[in-house]
Amino acid sequence: MQYLPERMEPGILYVSMEYGTVAHRCCCGCGEEVVTPLTPTDWKLIYDGETISLKPSVGNWNLACRSHYVIDHGRVIEAGPWSDERIAAELRRDKIAKERYYGPSKTTEEAVPAAAVPPPEVDRSLYARLGRWLSRLLHGRSTAHAHKRLSR
Repeated sequence: MQYLPERMEPGILYVSMEYGTVAHRCCCGCGEEVVTPLTPTDWKLIYDGETISLKPSVGNWNLACRSHYVIDHGRVIEAGPWSDERIAAELRRDKIAKERYYGPSKTTEEAVPAAAVPPPEVDRSLYARLGRWLSRLLHGRSTAHAHKRLSR
């Protein structure tokens, strides 16, 4: 998928292999858009041939709802709330992980590429082919994007 749809449907996980991004409406029901980058230091998408999992959990600490959940085998599992201290510790851990992977920088934003891209040694066309393959597999047809319905 090159662009997100103008209106994302609740309960649908939108996957862009080309841009290394997964997007969805917040699973708490607040309707906010949630975007999770697929990078070596952020989230991992796992497709087992039938269902999709997103690891680690999704913590929407910057949203009013502050929801926290896991997407596991196509199911949304509510996770417990985190304290401000635990969130701060996770943000520090995330910054350190990015600095280790991308190199030291003054800000986290500088450490993360503007668009999630595979490492230079990886053939980008592989990501496009995987995205098309996943879309055909999920929908039984060739489309420009892939999405998978989530359940509770």
